[in-house]
Amino acid sequence: MPRPFALVSSARAPRRWTALFALLAMLAAAPAMAQGFDWATLSQLAQSRAQAPYRANGDKLPAELKALDYDQMRLIRFRDERATWFTEQLPFHAQFFHPGGTQTDTVRVNEITDGVAQRIPFKSDRFEYRQVVDPTAWGDVGYAGFRLLHPVNKPGTMDEIAAFVGASYFRALGKNQQYGLSARGLAIDTVGAGAEEFPRFTEFWLERPAPGATQVTVYALLESPRSTGAYRFVIRPGSQTTMTVHARVYLRTGSAPVTTLGLAPLTSMFTFGENQRHATDFRPEVHDSDGLMVVTGEGEWLWRPLQNPRQLVVSSFAMQQLRGFGLMQRDRAFASFEDVEARYERRPSAWVKPLGDWGPGRVELVQLPTPDETHDNIVAYWVPARTPLPGEALELAYELAWQGDDQTRPPSAWVTQTRKGYGYTKLSPQEQAQQPKFVLEFAGPSLAALPAGADVRAMVSADSNGRVLEALAYPNPATQTWRAVIRVERIDPARPVELRAFLQHQNHTLSETWTHLLLPE
Repeated sequence: MPRPFALVSSARAPRRWTALFALLAMLAAAPAMAQGFDWATLSQLAQSRAQAPYRANGDKLPAELKALDYDQMRLIRFRDERATWFTEQLPFHAQFFHPGGTQTDTVRVNEITDGVAQRIPFKSDRFEYRQVVDPTAWGDVGYAGFRLLHPVNKPGTMDEIAAFVGASYFRALGKNQQYGLSARGLAIDTVGAGAEEFPRFTEFWLERPAPGATQVTVYALLESPRSTGAYRFVIRPGSQTTMTVHARVYLRTGSAPVTTLGLAPLTSMFTFGENQRHATDFRPEVHDSDGLMVVTGEGEWLWRPLQNPRQLVVSSFAMQQLRGFGLMQRDRAFASFEDVEARYERRPSAWVKPLGDWGPGRVELVQLPTPDETHDNIVAYWVPARTPLPGEALELAYELAWQGDDQTRPPSAWVTQTRKGYGYTKLSPQEQAQQPKFVLEFAGPSLAALPAGADVRAMVSADSNGRVLEALAYPNPATQTWRAVIRVERIDPARPVELRAFLQHQNHTLSETWTHLLLPE
Protein backbone atom coordinates (compact mmCIF):
# COMPACT_ATOMS: atom_id res chain seq x y z
CA MET A 1 0.00 0.00 0.00
CA PRO A 2 1.53 3.32 -1.01
CA ARG A 3 2.43 5.79 1.71
CA PRO A 4 0.25 8.85 2.15
CA PHE A 5 1.79 11.97 0.53
CA ALA A 6 2.16 13.62 3.94
CA LEU A 7 4.54 10.91 5.09
CA VAL A 8 6.86 11.10 2.10
CA SER A 9 9.98 13.17 2.73
CA SER A 10 10.60 15.57 -0.12
CA ALA A 11 14.32 15.14 0.41
CA ARG A 12 14.05 11.45 -0.44
CA ALA A 13 11.16 11.53 -2.90
CA PRO A 14 11.70 10.91 -6.60
CA ARG A 15 11.72 14.00 -8.83
CA ARG A 16 8.19 13.24 -10.14
CA TRP A 17 6.87 13.28 -6.53
CA THR A 18 8.65 16.58 -5.84
CA ALA A 19 6.88 18.18 -8.80
CA LEU A 20 3.54 16.80 -7.63
CA PHE A 21 4.06 18.17 -4.11
CA ALA A 22 4.83 21.58 -5.55
CA LEU A 23 1.62 21.52 -7.58
CA LEU A 24 -0.45 20.46 -4.55
CA ALA A 25 1.11 23.18 -2.43
CA MET A 26 0.26 25.76 -5.10
CA LEU A 27 -3.36 24.61 -5.27
CA ALA A 28 -3.67 24.61 -1.50
CA ALA A 29 -2.37 28.17 -1.29
CA ALA A 30 -4.64 29.49 -4.07
CA PRO A 31 -7.82 29.94 -2.01
CA ALA A 32 -5.94 32.13 0.50
CA MET A 33 -4.61 34.32 -2.30
CA ALA A 34 -7.81 34.61 -4.38
CA GLN A 35 -11.17 34.97 -2.62
CA GLY A 36 -14.75 35.69 -3.63
CA PHE A 37 -15.68 39.34 -3.29
CA ASP A 38 -18.77 41.53 -3.69
CA TRP A 39 -20.52 44.47 -2.00
CA ALA A 40 -22.01 42.22 0.67
CA THR A 41 -18.56 40.84 1.49
CA LEU A 42 -17.14 44.32 1.98
CA SER A 43 -20.13 45.47 4.04
CA GLN A 44 -19.77 42.48 6.36
CA LEU A 45 -16.05 43.22 6.73
CA ALA A 46 -16.75 46.85 7.72
CA GLN A 47 -19.46 45.78 10.14
CA SER A 48 -17.25 43.18 11.82
CA ARG A 49 -14.36 45.64 12.15
CA ALA A 50 -16.75 48.07 13.87
CA GLN A 51 -17.31 45.52 16.64
CA ALA A 52 -13.59 45.40 17.52
CA PRO A 53 -11.11 48.01 18.81
CA TYR A 54 -9.20 49.98 16.21
CA ARG A 55 -5.80 48.63 15.22
CA ALA A 56 -3.50 51.04 13.42
CA ASN A 57 -1.26 49.76 10.69
CA GLY A 58 2.23 49.00 11.92
CA ASP A 59 4.93 51.41 10.79
CA LYS A 60 7.00 49.18 8.52
CA LEU A 61 8.26 51.70 6.00
CA PRO A 62 12.07 51.80 5.65
CA ALA A 63 13.70 54.87 7.16
CA GLU A 64 15.23 55.91 3.84
CA LEU A 65 11.76 56.19 2.29
CA LYS A 66 10.44 58.30 5.16
CA ALA A 67 13.39 60.67 4.75
CA LEU A 68 12.63 61.50 1.09
CA ASP A 69 11.64 65.09 0.38
CA TYR A 70 9.13 66.37 -2.17
CA ASP A 71 11.62 66.71 -5.03
CA GLN A 72 13.07 63.25 -4.43
CA MET A 73 9.62 61.68 -4.43
CA ARG A 74 8.89 63.30 -7.78
CA LEU A 75 11.93 61.58 -9.28
CA ILE A 76 10.46 58.13 -8.55
CA ARG A 77 8.30 57.49 -11.60
CA PHE A 78 5.84 54.69 -12.33
CA ARG A 79 6.52 52.81 -15.57
CA ASP A 80 3.49 53.19 -17.85
CA GLU A 81 3.96 49.72 -19.33
CA ARG A 82 3.68 48.13 -15.86
CA ALA A 83 0.19 49.46 -15.22
CA THR A 84 -2.54 46.98 -14.33
CA TRP A 85 -4.60 46.15 -17.45
CA PHE A 86 -1.95 47.68 -19.75
CA THR A 87 -0.94 44.47 -21.52
CA GLU A 88 -4.62 43.47 -21.97
CA GLN A 89 -5.24 46.83 -23.72
CA LEU A 90 -8.33 47.45 -21.59
CA PRO A 91 -9.95 50.91 -21.66
CA PHE A 92 -8.78 51.71 -18.11
CA HIS A 93 -5.31 51.43 -16.57
CA ALA A 94 -4.31 51.48 -12.88
CA GLN A 95 -0.96 52.91 -11.78
CA PHE A 96 0.36 53.07 -8.23
CA PHE A 97 1.87 55.74 -5.99
CA HIS A 98 5.16 54.91 -4.30
CA PRO A 99 5.24 55.28 -0.50
CA GLY A 100 7.67 57.71 1.09
CA GLY A 101 8.06 61.30 2.21
CA THR A 102 4.75 62.46 3.65
CA GLN A 103 2.93 59.38 2.35
CA THR A 104 4.00 56.86 4.97
CA ASP A 105 0.67 55.02 5.41
CA THR A 106 0.39 52.26 2.85
CA VAL A 107 -2.71 50.51 1.55
CA ARG A 108 -3.55 47.07 0.25
CA VAL A 109 -4.78 46.97 -3.35
CA ASN A 110 -6.64 44.03 -4.89
CA GLU A 111 -7.98 43.20 -8.33
CA ILE A 112 -11.44 41.67 -8.82
CA THR A 113 -11.79 39.34 -11.81
CA ASP A 114 -15.07 37.46 -12.33
CA GLY A 115 -16.06 38.04 -8.70
CA VAL A 116 -12.74 36.80 -7.29
CA ALA A 117 -10.31 39.19 -5.56
CA GLN A 118 -6.54 38.78 -5.53
CA ARG A 119 -3.97 41.11 -4.03
CA ILE A 120 -1.74 43.22 -6.28
CA PRO A 121 1.65 43.00 -4.52
CA PHE A 122 4.22 45.77 -4.46
CA LYS A 123 6.94 45.28 -7.08
CA SER A 124 9.87 47.65 -7.31
CA ASP A 125 10.33 46.95 -11.03
CA ARG A 126 7.14 48.92 -11.64
CA PHE A 127 9.09 52.11 -10.87
CA GLU A 128 12.06 54.09 -12.15
CA TYR A 129 14.14 55.16 -9.14
CA ARG A 130 16.75 57.31 -10.93
CA GLN A 131 19.31 56.49 -8.20
CA VAL A 132 17.21 58.19 -5.49
CA VAL A 133 17.04 55.01 -3.37
CA ASP A 134 17.97 51.33 -3.72
CA PRO A 135 14.82 49.14 -3.41
CA THR A 136 16.55 45.73 -3.38
CA ALA A 137 16.38 45.20 0.39
CA TRP A 138 12.81 46.38 1.08
CA GLY A 139 10.51 43.53 0.18
CA ASP A 140 6.78 44.27 -0.15
CA VAL A 141 6.34 47.75 1.37
CA GLY A 142 2.90 48.30 -0.19
CA TYR A 143 1.58 51.26 -2.15
CA ALA A 144 0.62 54.75 -1.03
CA GLY A 145 -2.39 54.72 -3.35
CA PHE A 146 -3.27 54.52 -7.02
CA ARG A 147 -4.55 56.47 -9.99
CA LEU A 148 -6.84 55.49 -12.84
CA LEU A 149 -6.31 56.39 -16.49
CA HIS A 150 -8.74 56.56 -19.43
CA PRO A 151 -8.89 58.67 -22.64
CA VAL A 152 -10.86 61.88 -22.06
CA ASN A 153 -8.94 64.64 -23.86
CA LYS A 154 -7.78 62.81 -26.99
CA PRO A 155 -8.88 59.42 -28.37
CA GLY A 156 -6.26 56.73 -27.81
CA THR A 157 -4.29 58.76 -25.23
CA MET A 158 -4.56 57.67 -21.62
CA ASP A 159 -5.30 60.57 -19.25
CA GLU A 160 -5.36 60.52 -15.47
CA ILE A 161 -9.01 60.67 -14.40
CA ALA A 162 -8.93 59.85 -10.67
CA ALA A 163 -6.50 59.36 -7.79
CA PHE A 164 -6.88 57.86 -4.32
CA VAL A 165 -3.99 58.67 -1.98
CA GLY A 166 -3.56 59.90 1.60
CA ALA A 167 -6.15 59.22 4.35
CA SER A 168 -9.56 59.02 2.68
CA TYR A 169 -8.77 61.74 0.14
CA PHE A 170 -9.55 61.27 -3.54
CA ARG A 171 -10.06 63.50 -6.52
CA ALA A 172 -10.96 63.29 -10.20
CA LEU A 173 -10.71 65.10 -13.51
CA GLY A 174 -12.92 65.64 -16.52
CA LYS A 175 -11.97 66.88 -19.96
CA ASN A 176 -9.52 69.83 -19.99
CA GLN A 177 -9.39 69.95 -16.20
CA GLN A 178 -6.44 70.18 -13.84
CA TYR A 179 -6.35 68.88 -10.26
CA GLY A 180 -7.63 71.22 -7.57
CA LEU A 181 -10.00 70.39 -4.73
CA SER A 182 -10.34 66.93 -3.16
CA ALA A 183 -13.13 64.82 -1.73
CA ARG A 184 -12.99 62.55 1.31
CA GLY A 185 -14.80 59.46 2.46
CA LEU A 186 -15.74 60.79 5.89
CA ALA A 187 -14.95 63.72 8.21
CA ILE A 188 -15.11 63.35 11.98
CA ASP A 189 -14.98 66.28 14.41
CA THR A 190 -13.55 68.77 11.93
CA VAL A 191 -14.99 71.36 14.31
CA GLY A 192 -16.89 71.23 17.58
CA ALA A 193 -14.59 68.91 19.52
CA GLY A 194 -10.90 68.36 20.22
CA ALA A 195 -8.55 67.08 17.55
CA GLU A 196 -10.02 66.15 14.18
CA GLU A 197 -10.07 62.45 13.32
CA PHE A 198 -9.04 61.47 9.79
CA PRO A 199 -10.60 58.18 8.66
CA ARG A 200 -8.54 56.53 5.94
CA PHE A 201 -9.06 53.97 3.24
CA THR A 202 -6.87 51.02 4.24
CA GLU A 203 -7.72 48.60 1.43
CA PHE A 204 -9.02 48.87 -2.14
CA TRP A 205 -10.49 46.47 -4.66
CA LEU A 206 -10.32 47.41 -8.36
CA GLU A 207 -12.83 45.64 -10.56
CA ARG A 208 -11.32 44.57 -13.90
CA PRO A 209 -13.18 46.47 -16.65
CA ALA A 210 -14.54 44.69 -19.69
CA PRO A 211 -13.21 45.51 -23.17
CA GLY A 212 -14.99 48.66 -24.35
CA ALA A 213 -16.14 49.59 -20.82
CA THR A 214 -17.03 53.25 -20.22
CA GLN A 215 -16.93 53.04 -16.42
CA VAL A 216 -14.77 51.43 -13.74
CA THR A 217 -15.69 50.34 -10.21
CA VAL A 218 -13.57 50.77 -7.09
CA TYR A 219 -14.37 49.37 -3.64
CA ALA A 220 -12.73 50.66 -0.46
CA LEU A 221 -12.61 49.82 3.24
CA LEU A 222 -12.52 52.85 5.54
CA GLU A 223 -11.18 52.69 9.10
CA SER A 224 -10.44 55.06 11.97
CA PRO A 225 -10.43 54.90 15.79
CA ARG A 226 -14.20 55.59 15.86
CA SER A 227 -15.51 54.44 12.48
CA THR A 228 -15.46 51.89 9.70
CA GLY A 229 -17.09 52.02 6.29
CA ALA A 230 -17.68 50.13 3.07
CA TYR A 231 -17.49 52.31 -0.08
CA ARG A 232 -18.20 51.66 -3.73
CA PHE A 233 -17.28 54.15 -6.45
CA VAL A 234 -18.60 53.73 -10.00
CA ILE A 235 -16.51 56.17 -12.03
CA ARG A 236 -17.65 57.44 -15.45
CA PRO A 237 -15.08 59.74 -17.10
CA GLY A 238 -15.94 62.34 -19.71
CA SER A 239 -16.39 66.08 -20.16
CA GLN A 240 -17.36 65.89 -16.51
CA THR A 241 -16.23 62.84 -14.57
CA THR A 242 -19.03 61.49 -12.39
CA MET A 243 -18.74 59.13 -9.44
CA THR A 244 -21.74 57.27 -8.10
CA VAL A 245 -20.84 56.65 -4.46
CA HIS A 246 -22.49 54.10 -2.18
CA ALA A 247 -21.35 54.04 1.45
CA ARG A 248 -22.26 52.01 4.49
CA VAL A 249 -20.73 53.66 7.57
CA TYR A 250 -20.51 52.28 11.12
CA LEU A 251 -19.37 53.94 14.35
CA ARG A 252 -17.27 51.60 16.49
CA THR A 253 -18.77 49.91 19.49
CA GLY A 254 -17.28 51.26 22.70
CA SER A 255 -15.62 54.28 21.10
CA ALA A 256 -15.91 57.89 22.30
CA PRO A 257 -18.93 59.84 20.99
CA VAL A 258 -18.65 61.71 17.69
CA THR A 259 -19.50 65.41 17.89
CA THR A 260 -19.62 66.24 14.17
CA LEU A 261 -20.09 63.50 11.56
CA GLY A 262 -19.35 65.02 8.14
CA LEU A 263 -20.72 63.10 5.14
CA ALA A 264 -19.56 63.54 1.53
CA PRO A 265 -16.87 66.02 2.62
CA LEU A 266 -15.04 68.29 0.17
CA THR A 267 -11.71 70.02 0.83
CA SER A 268 -10.41 73.02 -1.12
CA MET A 269 -8.24 76.16 -1.04
CA PHE A 270 -9.07 79.86 -1.13
CA THR A 271 -6.28 82.37 -0.58
CA PHE A 272 -7.65 85.54 -2.16
CA GLY A 273 -10.03 86.64 -4.91
CA GLU A 274 -12.12 89.44 -6.32
CA ASN A 275 -13.95 89.80 -2.99
CA GLN A 276 -10.71 89.76 -0.95
CA ARG A 277 -7.80 91.22 -2.85
CA HIS A 278 -4.08 90.78 -2.16
CA ALA A 279 -1.85 93.83 -1.78
CA THR A 280 1.43 92.40 -3.13
CA ASP A 281 0.68 89.32 -5.31
CA PHE A 282 0.75 89.98 -9.08
CA ARG A 283 -2.09 87.48 -9.60
CA PRO A 284 -5.63 88.87 -9.31
CA GLU A 285 -6.98 85.68 -7.67
CA VAL A 286 -5.64 82.42 -6.21
CA HIS A 287 -8.14 79.71 -5.33
CA ASP A 288 -9.30 76.19 -6.23
CA SER A 289 -12.90 77.14 -5.42
CA ASP A 290 -14.59 80.53 -5.10
CA GLY A 291 -17.90 79.64 -3.47
CA LEU A 292 -20.19 77.16 -1.77
CA MET A 293 -23.44 76.42 -3.59
CA VAL A 294 -26.37 74.74 -1.80
CA VAL A 295 -29.85 73.72 -3.00
CA THR A 296 -32.44 73.10 -0.29
CA GLY A 297 -35.32 70.67 -0.48
CA GLU A 298 -37.64 73.65 -0.97
CA GLY A 299 -35.74 74.59 -4.12
CA GLU A 300 -33.84 77.63 -2.83
CA TRP A 301 -30.39 78.09 -4.39
CA LEU A 302 -27.78 79.62 -2.07
CA TRP A 303 -24.37 81.03 -2.97
CA ARG A 304 -21.76 81.76 -0.29
CA PRO A 305 -18.51 83.38 -1.61
CA LEU A 306 -15.44 81.89 0.08
CA GLN A 307 -13.04 83.92 2.22
CA ASN A 308 -9.62 83.56 3.80
CA PRO A 309 -10.44 84.63 7.37
CA ARG A 310 -8.11 85.75 10.13
CA GLN A 311 -9.44 83.01 12.39
CA LEU A 312 -11.65 79.91 12.14
CA VAL A 313 -15.12 80.65 10.74
CA VAL A 314 -17.90 78.03 10.67
CA SER A 315 -21.19 78.57 8.82
CA SER A 316 -24.17 76.22 8.82
CA PHE A 317 -27.17 75.95 6.50
CA ALA A 318 -29.88 73.87 8.18
CA MET A 319 -32.73 72.29 6.17
CA GLN A 320 -35.23 69.45 6.22
CA GLN A 321 -34.00 68.05 2.92
CA LEU A 322 -30.94 68.52 0.73
CA ARG A 323 -30.96 68.55 -3.05
CA GLY A 324 -27.26 69.23 -3.48
CA PHE A 325 -24.17 71.13 -2.41
CA GLY A 326 -20.71 71.74 -3.78
CA LEU A 327 -17.53 73.77 -3.71
CA MET A 328 -17.52 75.49 -7.07
CA GLN A 329 -14.93 77.20 -9.25
CA ARG A 330 -17.27 79.50 -11.18
CA ASP A 331 -14.55 81.79 -12.47
CA ARG A 332 -13.15 80.05 -15.59
CA ALA A 333 -11.19 82.93 -17.19
CA PHE A 334 -7.39 82.85 -17.35
CA ALA A 335 -7.30 86.66 -16.96
CA SER A 336 -8.80 86.25 -13.50
CA PHE A 337 -5.72 84.34 -12.31
CA GLU A 338 -2.79 85.04 -14.69
CA ASP A 339 -0.97 81.91 -13.48
CA VAL A 340 0.53 79.97 -16.39
CA GLU A 341 1.64 77.07 -14.16
CA ALA A 342 -1.20 76.56 -11.68
CA ARG A 343 -3.98 77.26 -14.26
CA TYR A 344 -6.63 77.84 -11.62
CA GLU A 345 -9.24 78.44 -14.32
CA ARG A 346 -9.03 74.70 -15.10
CA ARG A 347 -9.67 73.54 -11.55
CA PRO A 348 -12.88 71.49 -11.30
CA SER A 349 -15.98 72.18 -9.27
CA ALA A 350 -17.30 69.27 -7.19
CA TRP A 351 -21.07 68.88 -6.98
CA VAL A 352 -22.73 66.43 -4.56
CA LYS A 353 -26.23 65.26 -5.50
CA PRO A 354 -27.95 62.97 -2.96
CA LEU A 355 -29.53 59.79 -4.29
CA GLY A 356 -32.58 59.38 -2.09
CA ASP A 357 -33.66 61.45 0.89
CA TRP A 358 -30.88 62.14 3.40
CA GLY A 359 -33.38 63.55 5.87
CA PRO A 360 -32.90 66.72 7.94
CA GLY A 361 -29.50 68.12 8.74
CA ARG A 362 -27.15 70.90 7.73
CA VAL A 363 -24.44 71.79 5.26
CA GLU A 364 -21.46 73.02 7.23
CA LEU A 365 -18.76 75.26 5.77
CA VAL A 366 -15.43 75.54 7.58
CA GLN A 367 -13.03 78.34 6.58
CA LEU A 368 -9.54 78.49 8.06
CA PRO A 369 -6.81 81.12 7.66
CA THR A 370 -3.97 80.24 5.29
CA PRO A 371 -0.86 82.27 4.40
CA ASP A 372 -0.56 80.87 0.86
CA GLU A 373 -1.94 78.41 -1.68
CA THR A 374 0.02 75.41 -0.38
CA HIS A 375 -2.56 74.72 2.35
CA ASP A 376 -6.16 73.58 1.97
CA ASN A 377 -8.27 75.80 4.21
CA ILE A 378 -11.85 75.15 3.09
CA VAL A 379 -14.04 72.18 4.09
CA ALA A 380 -17.72 71.53 3.36
CA TYR A 381 -19.84 68.51 4.29
CA TRP A 382 -23.32 67.33 5.27
CA VAL A 383 -24.12 66.70 8.94
CA PRO A 384 -27.21 64.52 9.55
CA ALA A 385 -29.56 65.67 12.31
CA ARG A 386 -29.26 62.23 13.90
CA THR A 387 -25.90 60.53 14.47
CA PRO A 388 -26.14 56.73 14.14
CA LEU A 389 -25.64 54.55 17.18
CA PRO A 390 -22.45 52.47 17.43
CA GLY A 391 -22.79 49.40 15.22
CA GLU A 392 -25.79 50.85 13.36
CA ALA A 393 -25.39 51.08 9.58
CA LEU A 394 -25.67 54.55 8.05
CA GLU A 395 -26.56 54.11 4.36
CA LEU A 396 -25.52 56.85 1.99
CA ALA A 397 -25.66 57.22 -1.81
CA TYR A 398 -24.81 60.22 -3.94
CA GLU A 399 -23.43 61.38 -7.26
CA LEU A 400 -20.20 63.37 -7.14
CA ALA A 401 -19.62 65.30 -10.37
CA TRP A 402 -16.25 66.89 -11.19
CA GLN A 403 -17.30 69.74 -13.47
CA GLY A 404 -15.49 72.22 -15.70
CA ASP A 405 -16.94 74.99 -17.86
CA ASP A 406 -20.33 73.26 -18.08
CA GLN A 407 -21.33 73.05 -14.42
CA THR A 408 -24.42 72.99 -12.25
CA ARG A 409 -26.05 76.40 -11.95
CA PRO A 410 -29.46 77.70 -10.92
CA PRO A 411 -32.08 77.59 -13.71
CA SER A 412 -32.79 81.32 -13.21
CA ALA A 413 -29.70 83.49 -12.58
CA TRP A 414 -26.54 83.34 -10.49
CA VAL A 415 -23.77 85.51 -9.07
CA THR A 416 -20.71 85.79 -11.31
CA GLN A 417 -18.74 88.30 -9.21
CA THR A 418 -18.63 89.60 -5.66
CA ARG A 419 -16.57 92.73 -5.12
CA LYS A 420 -16.11 94.69 -1.92
CA GLY A 421 -14.90 98.28 -1.71
CA TYR A 422 -15.43 101.83 -2.90
CA GLY A 423 -14.47 103.82 -5.93
CA TYR A 424 -14.02 107.54 -5.41
CA THR A 425 -15.87 108.58 -2.28
CA LYS A 426 -15.78 111.34 0.32
CA LEU A 427 -16.14 108.80 3.11
CA SER A 428 -13.13 108.46 5.39
CA PRO A 429 -11.37 105.05 5.71
CA GLN A 430 -13.05 104.63 9.08
CA GLU A 431 -16.48 105.34 7.59
CA GLN A 432 -15.81 102.93 4.69
CA ALA A 433 -14.95 100.18 7.17
CA GLN A 434 -18.06 100.95 9.19
CA GLN A 435 -20.24 101.04 6.04
CA PRO A 436 -18.82 98.44 3.61
CA LYS A 437 -20.03 98.38 0.02
CA PHE A 438 -20.54 95.33 -2.21
CA VAL A 439 -20.94 95.21 -5.99
CA LEU A 440 -22.47 91.97 -7.31
CA GLU A 441 -22.86 90.80 -10.91
CA PHE A 442 -25.76 88.49 -11.85
CA ALA A 443 -26.21 86.57 -15.11
CA GLY A 444 -28.61 83.91 -16.34
CA PRO A 445 -31.59 83.17 -18.58
CA SER A 446 -34.18 84.78 -16.33
CA LEU A 447 -32.36 88.10 -16.61
CA ALA A 448 -31.65 87.77 -20.33
CA ALA A 449 -35.39 87.28 -20.97
CA LEU A 450 -36.42 90.52 -19.25
CA PRO A 451 -37.96 93.23 -21.42
CA ALA A 452 -36.16 96.53 -21.81
CA GLY A 453 -36.77 98.86 -18.88
CA ALA A 454 -37.85 96.04 -16.54
CA ASP A 455 -38.13 97.11 -12.93
CA VAL A 456 -35.65 94.83 -11.14
CA ARG A 457 -35.08 95.27 -7.43
CA ALA A 458 -32.25 94.10 -5.19
CA MET A 459 -33.86 92.46 -2.18
CA VAL A 460 -31.29 92.77 0.62
CA SER A 461 -31.50 91.86 4.29
CA ALA A 462 -29.08 91.79 7.23
CA ASP A 463 -29.14 90.17 10.64
CA SER A 464 -29.50 92.13 13.87
CA ASN A 465 -25.92 93.38 13.66
CA GLY A 466 -26.36 95.14 10.31
CA ARG A 467 -28.45 97.89 8.76
CA VAL A 468 -29.01 98.08 4.98
CA LEU A 469 -28.25 101.61 3.77
CA GLU A 470 -28.39 101.10 0.01
CA ALA A 471 -29.74 98.41 -2.35
CA LEU A 472 -29.75 99.12 -6.09
CA ALA A 473 -30.08 96.96 -9.21
CA TYR A 474 -29.46 98.05 -12.80
CA PRO A 475 -28.33 96.50 -16.12
CA ASN A 476 -24.63 96.42 -16.99
CA PRO A 477 -24.45 97.22 -20.73
CA ALA A 478 -20.75 96.28 -20.95
CA THR A 479 -21.37 92.62 -20.06
CA GLN A 480 -25.11 92.24 -20.71
CA THR A 481 -25.57 91.27 -17.06
CA TRP A 482 -27.23 92.90 -14.06
CA ARG A 483 -25.42 94.65 -11.26
CA ALA A 484 -26.51 95.02 -7.63
CA VAL A 485 -24.92 97.59 -5.33
CA ILE A 486 -25.28 97.04 -1.59
CA ARG A 487 -24.12 99.22 1.29
CA VAL A 488 -24.60 98.20 4.91
CA GLU A 489 -23.70 99.59 8.30
CA ARG A 490 -22.14 97.52 11.05
CA ILE A 491 -23.69 98.04 14.45
CA ASP A 492 -21.00 96.23 16.45
CA PRO A 493 -17.71 96.13 14.48
CA ALA A 494 -16.44 93.29 16.67
CA ARG A 495 -19.22 90.94 15.51
CA PRO A 496 -19.95 89.47 12.05
CA VAL A 497 -22.92 90.47 9.92
CA GLU A 498 -24.95 87.93 7.93
CA LEU A 499 -26.19 89.32 4.60
CA ARG A 500 -28.64 87.97 2.03
CA ALA A 501 -29.53 89.36 -1.40
CA PHE A 502 -31.40 88.31 -4.54
CA LEU A 503 -32.99 89.98 -7.56
CA GLN A 504 -36.76 90.32 -7.93
CA HIS A 505 -39.15 91.44 -10.69
CA GLN A 506 -42.88 91.88 -10.10
CA ASN A 507 -42.73 89.72 -6.96
CA HIS A 508 -40.96 86.94 -8.90
CA THR A 509 -37.53 85.81 -7.73
CA LEU A 510 -35.06 86.10 -10.60
CA SER A 511 -31.86 84.74 -9.06
CA GLU A 512 -30.20 82.57 -6.49
CA THR A 513 -29.69 84.02 -3.02
CA TRP A 514 -26.30 85.56 -2.34
CA THR A 515 -25.48 84.89 1.30
CA HIS A 516 -22.37 86.54 2.67
CA LEU A 517 -20.74 86.69 6.08
CA LEU A 518 -19.22 90.10 6.71
CA LEU A 519 -16.37 89.27 9.08
CA PRO A 520 -15.42 91.49 12.03
CA GLU A 521 -12.85 94.16 11.26
